[in-house]
Amino acid sequence: MQPTSVDTNQRRGNRTKAVLPVRVKGKDSSGNAFEELVHTLDVTVSGVRLGSVRRQLNVLDEITVFYRTRKMQFRVVWTKKLKGTTEFQVGLRALTQDKEAWGMGFAEFNGESASAAVSRASSAL
Repeated sequence: MQPTSVDTNQRRGNRTKAVLPVRVKGKDSSGNAFEELVHTLDVTVSGVRLGSVRRQLNVLDEITVFYRTRKMQFRVVWTKKLKGTTEFQVGLRALTQDKEAWGMGFAEFNGESASAAVSRASSAL
């Protein structure tokens, strides 16, 4: 049986609830290449939780996430099949850190509170 999580208790930053449309590209658990539209549920400086993923992914696989003009590489750290659906939630850890990846200027980088960062990001939309 395939493990469905790796070190999930090692969160490196505060989560910020953010539902953002993203495109993901990679290989699913069967080894088939895929590209699909999904959305974020929450984001951090070093990771993201995705919803509406319709492909089963393997832990430790690498996928590419496209958001606006950004292209980011992530590693799958956990997956969870939603009961009664064909959808998965997927936890990803960034392979590189970009403080502006989501356009929110996270508090971990600029010394402001997380709520101030969210407020600033919301007003910029």
